[in-house]
Amino acid sequence: MSSPRNEGFLTQDQREKLRIAVQNAETLSLASPRSPTGGSTSALLQQYEQQRASAAAKGGGGGVRHVRRAHSGKTIKVKKDGAGGKGTWGKLIDTDTDACLDRNDPNYDSDEEPYELVEAPVSTPVDDYKKSVVPIIEEYFSTGDVKLVASDLKELGYDDFHRYFVKKLVSMAMDRHDKEKEMASVLLSSLYGDVINSTQIRLGFVMLLEAVDDLAVDIPDVVDVLALFIARAVVDDILPPAFLSREKVSLSESSKGIQVVQIAEKSYLSAPHHAELLERRWGGSTNTTVDAVKRRITDLLKEYIKNGDTAEACRCIRELAVPFFHHEVVKRALTLGMESPTAGALIVKLLKEASEECLISSSQMMKGFSRVVDSLDDLSLDIPSAKSQFQTLVSKAVSEGWLDSSFIHLGANGDAQDDEHGKLRRYKREAVSMIHEYFLSDDVPELIRSLKELGSPEYNPIFIKKLITIAMDRKNSEKEMASVLLSSLCMELFSTEDIVKGFIMLLESAEDTALDILDASDELGLFLARAVIDDVLAPLNLDEISSNLPPNCSGAETLNMARSLSSARHGGERLLRCWGGGTGWAVEDTKDKIAKLLEEYESGGDVGEACNCIRELHMPFFNHEVVKKALVMAMEKKTGRILDLLQECFGEGIITINQMTKGFTRVRDGLDDLALDIPDAREKFMSFVEHANKSGWLLPSFGAAMPA
Repeated sequence: MSSPRNEGFLTQDQREKLRIAVQNAETLSLASPRSPTGGSTSALLQQYEQQRASAAAKGGGGGVRHVRRAHSGKTIKVKKDGAGGKGTWGKLIDTDTDACLDRNDPNYDSDEEPYELVEAPVSTPVDDYKKSVVPIIEEYFSTGDVKLVASDLKELGYDDFHRYFVKKLVSMAMDRHDKEKEMASVLLSSLYGDVINSTQIRLGFVMLLEAVDDLAVDIPDVVDVLALFIARAVVDDILPPAFLSREKVSLSESSKGIQVVQIAEKSYLSAPHHAELLERRWGGSTNTTVDAVKRRITDLLKEYIKNGDTAEACRCIRELAVPFFHHEVVKRALTLGMESPTAGALIVKLLKEASEECLISSSQMMKGFSRVVDSLDDLSLDIPSAKSQFQTLVSKAVSEGWLDSSFIHLGANGDAQDDEHGKLRRYKREAVSMIHEYFLSDDVPELIRSLKELGSPEYNPIFIKKLITIAMDRKNSEKEMASVLLSSLCMELFSTEDIVKGFIMLLESAEDTALDILDASDELGLFLARAVIDDVLAPLNLDEISSNLPPNCSGAETLNMARSLSSARHGGERLLRCWGGGTGWAVEDTKDKIAKLLEEYESGGDVGEACNCIRELHMPFFNHEVVKKALVMAMEKKTGRILDLLQECFGEGIITINQMTKGFTRVRDGLDDLALDIPDAREKFMSFVEHANKSGWLLPSFGAAMPA
């Protein structure tokens, strides 16, 4: 059908009204004898056709007006929609347009339906927050990037809504593998204090307990898994143990939440060695260790040298999924190429192929070559021609275009620096050797003696940097040993200025360190905070370190983390146990045990048993507390038996000279308070100092000057 606009046709609505009008006209004509039509509609229809033709001839786009005859027989024009005029019946028909729409009509148009206003739901900030955290969690499970999660949550800007993040993170992890469960626990522990406060952590777990019945529909073992999460949170010190007792009272006896609390309390937290068991329950560390990646790189390169399959080697490199660590591939490949002349051509082929496929980026390639430059002196000990072979490899790589030509100038500068800093390089080698030996022997006095013999105090900050860098790439036991050693060095050999400079160097190189040690920033933050707790650094030293960092240095974030950790509630206890130091007791528990063993020794007099108890504390870095409490007890009891115990501990090497000195220093600093309860505290302390100096317990640097 042609458009009514072109032929002057009426609309469907107008046609309907016309049909009704015609029917009404016929009825009126038959009913009224005065009608001039005499009961025939032909005149009306003829008139309608004439008007329609006339309108079409004039180009009118719309339909003609309705025409009606008056009772007088005159033809008149009526108003729009057929409403009145003189002698008319008024509007032809009043009806609801909706009632005239027939959905079965072939000409039905849905656009003619009346509009319905639908109320759209209003989005609240909480809803927006909940939607935003889901992709953040999904991405974290894919990448394991804790820093990115912290940054994203800070950008959301809803600190009071983080309870929903805790709930969503744990509920999503519960429906996944053990790897994601471990990642969720690690993330909560990492965000605690700095990003998510303790209240939000607690409220998040409260919401999880309240939702256990609903979660059980999709997660059959939700009771046991959530109990593990809560127990792990207690072990990680992000939930207080009192959380369980409080929730046990508030939860309904018939809910599954009460079962969760009971299982966490009785099955997990009451078991012997529960902390170690819970930390390994889901497989421990969520990330592949650096050592494991290095071994895989070495294995794939050796396999490639055997079969020469470049495509397979590239596939294996891609499957490592560590593009930020490809510089290690380059370094190890170049080293293997220099060790075996027959493998050199294959190594060049592999690196060229990896560069052309954009598998190894130009920056990673440059980084790998630079690392080889730094180790050329050591390589030359095993490979006499290492330097000449390396220069050949560099020339070939630059000429073939898979190594940036600017590297040649960098290499030349590096050679010049080798000659200029030969002493520094030798010191670094000696320092690394001493640190490795210390990690094997745990002999602090021997290391201090070796450092003194080395005789380069100007390089003390470099030793600190090496010590912590090596420890960060090792197990927790070595990290704990590094902190203990740092405390000992601060007492006997290193100045606070040396410590500050060492940490500044570590923070300045944090980005480079992170290339080798994936979680270097977090570990360095723990070392800094632990140094504050151990009195190696004062809180004001952190401000000094911050003022010496270059602008926009990534180490500033690490420094802020250290501030948060050291100032957090129970921060001291958490940091003393951050790497498994001691037995996992809180500081107050340890102090109580020390007081009890000293009282038992005072009453029984068994020196051997007392020494054994001090050993079993497994906290040698905290033995200054033993010295302090022993001296205070000797003042109170007015007996010399305690001094005999200190003499035995010192003679057997249980309490070192630096721990002994630190204990005496703490007593000296607190003499004003002690004098309130022990009037002759000063005189007694001076006699103890005299005895200690004669026995060789104290460092020469210790002075007996009394506080004003």
